[in-house]
Amino acid sequence: MEFPKSPDGGWGWVIVAVSFFTQFLCYGSPLAVGVLYIEWLDAFGEGKGKTAWVGSLASGVGLLASLGCGLLYTATVTITCQYFDSRRGLALGLISTGSSVGLFIYAALQRMLIEFYGLDGCLLIVGALALNILACGSLMRPLQSPVCPFPEKIAPENVLERYSTYSEKEKSLEENLNILDKGYSTEDKCTNTLPNGDWARDNPKNPTAAAHKKKVVEQTYFCKQLAKRKWQSYRNYCGETVSLFKNKVFAALFIAILLFDIGGFPPSLLMEDVARSSNVREEDLTMPLISIIGIMTAVGKLLLGIMADFKWVNTLYLYVATLIITGLALCAIPLAKSYITLAILSGILGFLTGNWSIFPYVTTKTVGIDKLAHAYGILMFFAGLGNSLGPPIVGWFYDWTQTYDIAFYFSGFCVLLGGFILLLAALPCWDVCNRKLPKPAPTAFFYKVASNV
Repeated sequence: MEFPKSPDGGWGWVIVAVSFFTQFLCYGSPLAVGVLYIEWLDAFGEGKGKTAWVGSLASGVGLLASLGCGLLYTATVTITCQYFDSRRGLALGLISTGSSVGLFIYAALQRMLIEFYGLDGCLLIVGALALNILACGSLMRPLQSPVCPFPEKIAPENVLERYSTYSEKEKSLEENLNILDKGYSTEDKCTNTLPNGDWARDNPKNPTAAAHKKKVVEQTYFCKQLAKRKWQSYRNYCGETVSLFKNKVFAALFIAILLFDIGGFPPSLLMEDVARSSNVREEDLTMPLISIIGIMTAVGKLLLGIMADFKWVNTLYLYVATLIITGLALCAIPLAKSYITLAILSGILGFLTGNWSIFPYVTTKTVGIDKLAHAYGILMFFAGLGNSLGPPIVGWFYDWTQTYDIAFYFSGFCVLLGGFILLLAALPCWDVCNRKLPKPAPTAFFYKVASNV
C-alpha cells in the first residue's frame, strides 16, 4: 500500500491532541494500579505474587480492558506515524506523555476516590471517565491516499463478481448450475413412477424450483469464494510475519521488549509496597513514588522524542542506552533504604521508561511505515505478555524470600539482557559480514612450450 506524503501538521495536530487524551484516559488508571495494589492486598489477604496478577493483567493481556487498551495504543501510534515524518519523534513524544500525565493524576485521584467512595466506587467512576475515549476516536481520520481511494460499497448483485478473483482451476457458476441440472434430470427419471402430484412440486422446470436452485448454487459458490479469499489473506499474513522475523533487528527488538516489560514494569506497580517493606513511614512520603514515576516518564517521553528528530541521533542506539541504564537502576533498588533514594531511583526509572515515545520510531525505521501496524501489533502483544508476567514473578520472589532484593536483581538482569541482545543485533559489523564481496577476476595461466633444441 502506498501512503501519501505526511503533512507534518494540519489535521495531524488534532490527531496528536485526541491521541494524547486517549492515552490519558486509557492508561492513567492501569499504570497507577500500584495505589490499588495496596488496597487489594488488604482486601483479599493473599500473597504478593498472587495479588500482583490483578494489577498485571489490568495492564497486560487477558482482560477485556487490557484488550481495549492494546487496540487503542496501536491505533494512536500508527495514525500519528502516518501524519508525521520529519516531526515524528516530537509527535510521538507528545501523545505518549498522555499516559504519563494520566499516571500522575490518577495516582492522586484514585486515592481520593477510595477515601470517599471505597474501592468499588473508585473503579466505577474510573470506568465512566474512560467512556470519553469514544469522543476522541470520532476525530481520528485515516490519511487517505490519492492513488488508493476508499473502496465503494458493492451492490448485492455484484458481490459474486467481487469475490471471484482466483486463478485456480475450478468450476464456474454456470458449470455448477449445469451439474445441478443433470442431477435434477437423474432425479426426474427416478420419480417418474410417482403420482404427478408428488413430483410436480420439485420439477426443475417449475419456475419457483429453478429460482430456488439457482439461489442455492449462487450462495454455495459465494461461500466457497469467500472462504478461499480469507484463507489466502491468512496465508499472506503468516508469510509477512515470517518475513518480519527474518529481520535480525526486529527479532532482537521482539526479545528486548518482552524482557524489558518483564523487568521494567514491576516498579510502577510495586514501588509503594517496596517503600512500606523498607519501613518508610507514610509521613515521609512527600509525594507518592508512583506520582514521581509518572511525571518523570512524561518528561522522558517528551525529551527523548525530541532527541529522536535530530539527524545525528541514532534512535536504535538511544533506545539500547535507555534499556541498559534502566537495568542498572533496577539492580540499585535493593540498596535504597530511605524515601530520598527511592524517590531518586523512581525518577530515573520514570525518565528512562519514557523510551516508549521512541519505540514506535525505532520500529518504523526497522520495518518501514507500510509494515508498522503489523509489526507493532506483534510487539505490543508480547509487551503486554511481559507486563502480565513481571509483577507476579517479582511478588513470588518476595513471598519466597520475604524481601524484594532478589526480585529486583532478576528484573535488572532481564532488562540488561534484552538491551545487550538488541545492541549485538544492531552492530554495523553484521552488515559488513553480509555484504557480498566482489568475485576475483579469473587468473590466466600462460604456458610456454619448450622447444626441442
